[in-house]
Amino acid sequence: METTDYEHGVVPQDQRKGWLSIAAVWIAIGIDLSGAFLGIELASGMAFWDAIWATMLGSLLLGLLAMACTYVGASTGLSTAMISRAVFGKIGGSVLAIAITISLVGWFAVQTGFFGQNAQIAFTEFTGIDVPVQIFNAIGGVLMAITAFWGYRSINRLSSLAVPLLLLLLVVGVVVAFVTHGTAGLDAPVDATFTFGGAVSLVMGIFILGVVLSPDMARWAKTPKQAMAAGFVGFFFGNSIILIVAILLARVLNQTELMTMYFTLGMGGVAVVVLILAQWTTNTTNLYSAGLAFSSISAKLGRRTVTAVLAVIGIVVGVIGAADVFVSFILVIGTLIAPYGGVYLASFFTGRRTARWAHGAAVPTVDVWSILAWAVGVLVAFGTTSPKDGPGFGWFTLTTISALDGLIVGFVVYLLLLGVRRLIGSVAPTDAAAETPANEVNA
Repeated sequence: METTDYEHGVVPQDQRKGWLSIAAVWIAIGIDLSGAFLGIELASGMAFWDAIWATMLGSLLLGLLAMACTYVGASTGLSTAMISRAVFGKIGGSVLAIAITISLVGWFAVQTGFFGQNAQIAFTEFTGIDVPVQIFNAIGGVLMAITAFWGYRSINRLSSLAVPLLLLLLVVGVVVAFVTHGTAGLDAPVDATFTFGGAVSLVMGIFILGVVLSPDMARWAKTPKQAMAAGFVGFFFGNSIILIVAILLARVLNQTELMTMYFTLGMGGVAVVVLILAQWTTNTTNLYSAGLAFSSISAKLGRRTVTAVLAVIGIVVGVIGAADVFVSFILVIGTLIAPYGGVYLASFFTGRRTARWAHGAAVPTVDVWSILAWAVGVLVAFGTTSPKDGPGFGWFTLTTISALDGLIVGFVVYLLLLGVRRLIGSVAPTDAAAETPANEVNA
């Protein structure tokens, strides 16, 4: 059963889009209040230029990684959850789809919490009336769910309209801040609470889930090359712009709330527009991908119905205060999801010509090798995360970026296990009847 978003199949070539419109979707996703919150935290916990360089390095790594992940999406035309079936097997793929769904619904709830907090500030500034934040959480969640329900084309149109306006408003805010408050605050001393590697990991962690799930959007690209161009521009620029703006405003204005900053600059109306557009364009894609992931479990599940149910769950979770665990949440998400990206990249680039990557092809019930590679990647990511930077053990250090550690290790371990698997296959007793399907499915 397929709908206009092809959640159970391949996006037809005549429905594919150009790279710029897809890049706009990712830029719109990147400009959100969670990025602003992280930028403010970095501004108060690092020297100014350290925070800027950590942002640029983290965003550059995301852009490069996105090029590989978007290539997979455009080449296969499949969603991330459908790709997981080829990598982990029927049950393994379904389990991962459920994990992705839970993660994205949780992220949707966190984002509605951010929306509610800032909408409450804006409403109080304009009216002087104190309305419970839960009301704004619910309103924001419903607004974001509407576009997700209608699907990718609706998201694409919204992003194309929102991105130019968002960029203009963010730049104007920085210019007004410099003109009215000068630049002295940029060099103000702060207590260092983040290591450079920890900051880069946070910068990556805030959007790493988007990179790993980028096939959901990249499958709409006309060619793999256009998907790669859209991925690099969208993730590098989209992730860095809101962080840099937040760092600059927090330093210059010495404030800790984005809405308060814009009201301080006399731009309260602009703040409301930025709030609505930034959260709408970002959070609607979380719910959209969650609907894609869960509906991939069975052809009987329609994406729109699933999306509506998940929206209700996410709004309820957001209303009860999921935003309170923001930093820990994105660190855990990055640690768990990033290794999956490494595994599916390794699986695709070593086996894309095998039968299992064709839509509707037979796949094993569970691919233990792929799951083992992912588990090792997760363990390493937790092992290299310093407890002072978030949930982790701090056993050792690789790149100093735990999310990247997990992805690289997942990639490498899959390749090593692939070599072991082929070695075992080469010494096993030959049985033509048994070998042919095994080679087609598991090679």
